Amino acid sequence: MNHLTDALHIPDTQGERDERHVAIQRVGVKDVRYPLTVRVAGTDQPTAALWTLDVALPAEKKGTHMSRFVAWLEAQDQAMDAARLAQQLDAMLLLLGATEGRIEARFSFFIRKRAPVSGVQSLLDHAGAWIAERRDGATRIWAEVGVPVKSLCPCSKEISDYGAHNQRSLVTIRVEVKNPAAAPIEWHELVRFAEESASSEIWPMLKRADEKWITERAYENPKFVEDLARDVALRLNADVRIGRYAVDVENFESIHNHSAYARIERN
Repeated sequence: MNHLTDALHIPDTQGERDERHVAIQRVGVKDVRYPLTVRVAGTDQPTAALWTLDVALPAEKKGTHMSRFVAWLEAQDQAMDAARLAQQLDAMLLLLGATEGRIEARFSFFIRKRAPVSGVQSLLDHAGAWIAERRDGATRIWAEVGVPVKSLCPCSKEISDYGAHNQRSLVTIRVEVKNPAAAPIEWHELVRFAEESASSEIWPMLKRADEKWITERAYENPKFVEDLARDVALRLNADVRIGRYAVDVENFESIHNHSAYARIERN
């Protein structure tokens, strides 16, 4: 028996014709954990990403070649930025023989922060995501970041004889990068959009003098969840590199068993 000949004649079932005439908008692999290198503040940072990769399947085609998505992941040996993501979307579509598709990678990245008074340094983790999509001949690249910050309630400050309730908040910013090659957006820039809009930013490691500074900073800079969302939106509106965007703010309330929430979109 010639095993090589037999292997060469294995039928390509996925490549067969389908007679049900129903197109599939997205088919692929989901939650594939694979390495990724991202560039943060000019430095390449290795991380692990949760990938979702898919393509559109024409009505006459039975299936897609799922293993080719993993083959595409195996070829990712350089730091990923917006411009490379656009190029690699083209490579994935070519490998899968598709004209439309989507890449989504969700990961953690770190920014080294210096405490405001003592100057001690520590790493703060952030949630990041790259999203690339080809639809109707147009390619769109999105960057998303989740930034933990601190907010203090203006109403609580106004009505209390002393003190005010405050809480940790999460600001999630998703922006469309209009020109990935010529006008990229850095991860630390997206983080600063959120931090500069909050009652105060936060740090992983602090000394007592830093705690005093943060407490007083937040008290002097109260923000409702609506204020925080609007102030982030104003910063995004002023940046010509950004197209469409969505800003989500969640306050993990310290005096309620629920969160306060706000969302602003620019379409």
